[in-house]
Amino acid sequence: LCLPGSHDSPLMDKKLSLKLNGGRHVQGMLWAFDPFMNLVVDECMEMATGGQQNNIGMVVIIIMLEALERV
Repeated sequence: LCLPGSHDSPLMDKKLSLKLNGGRHVQGMLWAFDPFMNLVVDECMEMATGGQQNNIGMVVIIIMLEALERV
C-alpha cells in the first residue's frame, strides 16, 4: 500500500477526477493506493446528475471484488 508521505507517485495528494462504473463520477485527493489500483480518496465529492455535488468524505474505491466462498 502506498501511503501519504511516500513519493511513489506524483499523483499522491493531488486532486483527481475519477469516472467509475455505472456512470458515477467523483473528485477528491488521492490519499493511498495499492498495486491493484484500489484507491483511497480523501475529501471526496460525488458529482451527481444535474450538477449537484455531494460531500462523501474519505472513500475506498475497490476495482474488483471476488467472493472466495459460495454466496
